[in-house]
Amino acid sequence: MTRVLAGVNRNKLSVGLSFKDPRGVQILHKLASECDVLVENYIPGSLKQYGLDFKSINKINPRLVYTSITGYGQTGPYRNRAGYDVMVEAEMGLMHITGSRDGPPVKVGVAVTDLTTGLYATHSILAALFLRQRTGKGQHIDVALSDCQVATLANIGSSVLISGDKDSGRWGTAHPSIVPYRGFRTLDGDLMLGGGNDRLFGILCERLGFPEWATDSRFASNSSRVANRAVLEPLIEEVTMTKTTKEWLDILENSGMAYAAINDVKSTLEHEHVLARNMVTEIQHETCGSIKLINTPVKFSESSPGIREAPPTLGRHTDHVLEQMVGLNKEEIAVLKEEGVVA
Repeated sequence: MTRVLAGVNRNKLSVGLSFKDPRGVQILHKLASECDVLVENYIPGSLKQYGLDFKSINKINPRLVYTSITGYGQTGPYRNRAGYDVMVEAEMGLMHITGSRDGPPVKVGVAVTDLTTGLYATHSILAALFLRQRTGKGQHIDVALSDCQVATLANIGSSVLISGDKDSGRWGTAHPSIVPYRGFRTLDGDLMLGGGNDRLFGILCERLGFPEWATDSRFASNSSRVANRAVLEPLIEEVTMTKTTKEWLDILENSGMAYAAINDVKSTLEHEHVLARNMVTEIQHETCGSIKLINTPVKFSESSPGIREAPPTLGRHTDHVLEQMVGLNKEEIAVLKEEGVVA
């Protein structure tokens, strides 16, 4: 089992099934007849030949919410183009605003467009299920990575629509209209500082040991700090590089301003706050033994969501699902396995 599969497939049942065989399609039809939601990730139109498209499934179960997640959606000139996270980041503007001021466009460190698309899909499915309570009908939800990426351009997208400018450009960790608001090197790492207004900038100056900067005409207001960014930011970094990140964290503690160490992922997963929030959990896997996984990030007052089942190996639950949900007996399942219909 790969690390990616382990991270995203917990709490799931795995069935190995070929829908190129009519018997596999019959099994899927049986499952669809009793399910609330079907999610598919195939090229638009390709499931029609198997009778697994929305219209076919809707005839079997009109209450089912059928969700298609693709790179570019069910319509439009790019509908049949292969869509991967990094390609959509590039095509839909995110990559152009990501990276350092003097560097090339870069991708985000995780597949953020995949993640946001999954969240949009989840919210849409829940909304469709809620509507079904009133109408009794399911529907087809068309979720495209490209659409979700355009939506998450957020304030930058809105600014471009209003101003007509190309975009804000690349700013690395900095903010185009707030100074200081970026990462600074320390003696042993990096530190993020956010002097979001004049009062907070004054606090930062005091903690850095240069209170006079707060009244310097070049830095006294945010607009003047933005105008003199090239002067102020190197001055701050000269100071931050004299101490370790931990020393600066101690100095800035209880200051009321925003600050943070820039941690690597290992440090993040060992972070005292992350552990206190139970964001790392350990489970037993039947083939991998004890493994650690990132826990679910939301906390409910009346329930306890979390990892109930370890991520399964391929086909781990085929027998269980075919027996309990489809109604096949062990002999029938054995024949299907022998003939390559299920695994």
